Amino acid sequence: MEPRKKVLFLCTGNSCRSQMAEGFARALRPDLEPYSAGVEKHGLNPLAVTVMAEAGVDISGQWSKTVDELPIQEFDSIVTLCGHANENCPYFPGNARRIHAGFDDPPSLARDAQSDEEALGHYRKVRDEIKTFMASFE
Repeated sequence: MEPRKKVLFLCTGNSCRSQMAEGFARALRPDLEPYSAGVEKHGLNPLAVTVMAEAGVDISGQWSKTVDELPIQEFDSIVTLCGHANENCPYFPGNARRIHAGFDDPPSLARDAQSDEEALGHYRKVRDEIKTFMASFE
């Protein structure tokens, strides 16, 4: 049996997109050993937890962390999920494959939402895009 590939999902605050990607990787991809982190630490977004639970994936036990807090520093792939993380991705030792897969920021999209349901709609849209990405991730 081959070892699982170590993948880091990186976004600005490790509050939403990278947490969703880590959650879907755990749920859909037994061939991966997923991690997530942020260039900064903003805390786990409760609306991300809500929409992931709707999709049958529990990320409530995950937490926001920076790359310095990760238990390992060598990855097979590093996936940046926003432009800021892509531009500010720290150096990692080894020969990790760098991939940029930019997704809209749900909190920014939902900033002017007139209701909780409207706000959740933005989170669901990004959640579904990340799920599609993770299902075809190579």
